[in-house]
Amino acid sequence: MFLIVGLGNPGKKYERTRHNVGFMVLDALKEVELPNAILAKLQTFMNNSGKAVKSLVAKYQIPNTKYLVVVHDDIDILLGKIKVSFGRGSAGHKGVESIIKELGTKNFTRIRIGIQPTSSAGGPATGKPKNVETFVLKSFTPKETTLLQPAIAQAFEALTKVLLSS
Repeated sequence: MFLIVGLGNPGKKYERTRHNVGFMVLDALKEVELPNAILAKLQTFMNNSGKAVKSLVAKYQIPNTKYLVVVHDDIDILLGKIKVSFGRGSAGHKGVESIIKELGTKNFTRIRIGIQPTSSAGGPATGKPKNVETFVLKSFTPKETTLLQPAIAQAFEALTKVLLSS
């Protein structure tokens, strides 16, 4: 059994923000039957994700963190792109950092959804936003939402591969 956790912040205020892209992926997945997976949208704020994940791992008796998949935003990846990783550090993502701290391991799969700002030409903007916290808590623009859709589909494909590889 896999535990698939989408990271985000609870509440209507944060619903379409960049930090809630993990929730958006899980919302897309809820229409699909995944017989060997439990989907979880945490109802704690991002920086406190670890305690909630640790509690779910215990509740659902997940035998090993290799059966944990965390879906989250990543400001170091271009908007509309994804990367799948296993056993990596948090790269400064406070939600992932909290999970690593609480579980005492970084050995779990992460599906990282790019939210990096783009230029008007569609490539990377020059550098990270000055205030990352403000940036991740802003809603996607309509253009960004369009660019995000392929990443959500790619995340679904990546998740399917992870589930089938067990």
